[in-house]
Amino acid sequence: LTMLVLGLHRLLPFIFILSVQARERVFQLKPRLAECGPTSCHATRPGYTNVHLVPHSHDDTGWLKTVDEYYYGAKQEVQRAGVQYIIESVVKELAKDPQKKFIQVETGFFWRWWLDKDEYMRNLTRTLVNAGQLEFTGGGWSMNDEAAAHYTAIIDNMSYGIKFFSDNFGKCGRPRVSWQIDPFGHSREQANIFAKMGFDGLFFGRLDYADKEKRMKDKTMEMIWKGDPDEKSSTSDLFTGALFHAYSPPPGFCFDSLCKDVLMDDPRMEDFNMDKKVAEFVNYTLFQASSYATDNLIMTMGEDFTYQN
Repeated sequence: LTMLVLGLHRLLPFIFILSVQARERVFQLKPRLAECGPTSCHATRPGYTNVHLVPHSHDDTGWLKTVDEYYYGAKQEVQRAGVQYIIESVVKELAKDPQKKFIQVETGFFWRWWLDKDEYMRNLTRTLVNAGQLEFTGGGWSMNDEAAAHYTAIIDNMSYGIKFFSDNFGKCGRPRVSWQIDPFGHSREQANIFAKMGFDGLFFGRLDYADKEKRMKDKTMEMIWKGDPDEKSSTSDLFTGALFHAYSPPPGFCFDSLCKDVLMDDPRMEDFNMDKKVAEFVNYTLFQASSYATDNLIMTMGEDFTYQN
């Protein structure tokens, strides 16, 4: 017993230091560069093709695993996915670099992460949201189906998620863009509901191949969707864009730990590939631009459960 007491006495200074560091966690946060809203976006250049890279992670609230298994990262042999690690790593990287941005979609997962955080991490997250670095998109508790869901369930799903953001983040937490990238098919009434909710736009990722081919040919991948054609006012009108490559990055440009693409940017290396990758990106941009009517292109930089590391 005497030996144990002496041993603990020697460790006390170290235990005290560790507890102070854990409690205070001093972090020198660099000044944020903008505020939430459209002003946080980089300025575009007229006469040029402006490519908007949108980092995101599509996190199913239940698919091959349960919601709990997806959040905690259980059953990795079924699918490498742990949503708590995605949100944690994204928040910390955004805090380190004011230039970086990310969109967070599935509210059900973010709500669970938020409950686990202390005031330090919550205030840090609010700082990122207020600076326009972390933007909530969609806002629903989950990304609802559009074929079999009743409109009352859709409204409840959206209201529950948006209320959580409004209560915890104020006006900067209010999603402005709806994000239906994974439902298999889309309904006019869904667009009508989104328009009546006050969304500025809608992006979706899946459409029939024949419809997509025609839209690419006619340059109608983006449109104003009239959710209620019988309504004479514009309250049911919604800007809508069909994503070019589902919700994935351009082929050859997925740099996540779940992907295989690699940039080798050291010119001293035998396998230096930057010149080749730049040419590939330019060619793909021109290919995508040929299907759109404007000079602004969206490219989604994310996939299923990316940004875990």
